Amino acid sequence: MSRSAAHDQLPIIPLLILAMAAFVTIVTEALPAGLLTQFALGLNISESLAGQSITIYAVGSLLTAIPLTNLSQNIRRKPLLLIALLGFALTNLITTLSSSYLLTMIARFLAGVSAGLLWALLAGYATRMAPEALKGRAIAIAMIGTPLALSLGVPAGTYLGQMLGWRMAFAVMSIFAIMLVLWGWVALPDFDGQATDQKVSLKQVFILPGVRAILFTVLSFVLAHNLLYTYIVPFLSLADLTQHINIILLIFGCLSLFSIFITAMLIDQHLRLLTLCSIILFGFAALLLNIMGHHAPAVYLAVGIWGIAFGGAATLFQTALAKTTDHMADIAQSMLVTVWNIAIAGGGIIGGFLLSYFSVSTFPIALLILLLMTFMVVWRAKPYGFC
Repeated sequence: MSRSAAHDQLPIIPLLILAMAAFVTIVTEALPAGLLTQFALGLNISESLAGQSITIYAVGSLLTAIPLTNLSQNIRRKPLLLIALLGFALTNLITTLSSSYLLTMIARFLAGVSAGLLWALLAGYATRMAPEALKGRAIAIAMIGTPLALSLGVPAGTYLGQMLGWRMAFAVMSIFAIMLVLWGWVALPDFDGQATDQKVSLKQVFILPGVRAILFTVLSFVLAHNLLYTYIVPFLSLADLTQHINIILLIFGCLSLFSIFITAMLIDQHLRLLTLCSIILFGFAALLLNIMGHHAPAVYLAVGIWGIAFGGAATLFQTALAKTTDHMADIAQSMLVTVWNIAIAGGGIIGGFLLSYFSVSTFPIALLILLLMTFMVVWRAKPYGFC
């Protein structure tokens, strides 16, 4: 093999380890959504309170991603990533064994801390392993763990929880995280942290052209997603589909997987177009749910479109930010993680409010408002950010 040919290839195995790390974070985050009723019954709480286990996970990430990433700029990347994965092993074990809502929420918060650090590392880690022309594709491979989690991990965890109890699902995730730490120790390359004299501040990153537009897009798009995803079980009751949650999550995840495959193929040439198409598709799904949310066939169709819209979103946003910020990528990604998790927390809180005081039928309207704002920001961000 020629040197140029080798230079044009991606290190697939290390990128797949990053993908499995993303898989762990997403399944750990989303399991309570698929097992909301069992989770609530097991801890003797309401479904609304059970939904806050996702909110507190997000709060852990949003409060700590930036300070932890800032403090760890000069630490080598591989040990830092493995420490974050060990955090998932420990916190999922605590969740498995806990019978206390307070202790469970503390464990969920600490899991969110691990997630915040891990997500801040993934994109920068992937791009440092990739040739310049394939950095977007490298991020896409590293992010494939997200749709895999949604298409396989969460439905499988939901099924396992229904068959053997929700605690078993978290126990399996703890074991998987330990196995991933061992694999990563053997197969991941290591990279230096940022040299002390090259450290950058949050302000330096935030004022870069395009960064604020990307962060707002993340906030509004992910908020729209989590409003619906966190409370998908109550929403499905409108069409009497609650008992088919596994099928719904499988459809969503499989089409998310298809979406990230398309994203990986096109992202390095068509980042802006893909982002606009994702917003439009998500908006169409929300409109369909608003008009025909009581009809099962329409819900299945809308969930499929939603999956296509959301599957490549993380890759699109992280790639846009990585291209915009270059060597400041780790700090920039920690800001994205913070905003992403503000959106997750906001989805849990706002969704819980709508569920408690209005009804789940109001969710699609809220989604449409958010997605309209998202589209306008991306459309106007052509010179910087989404270019």
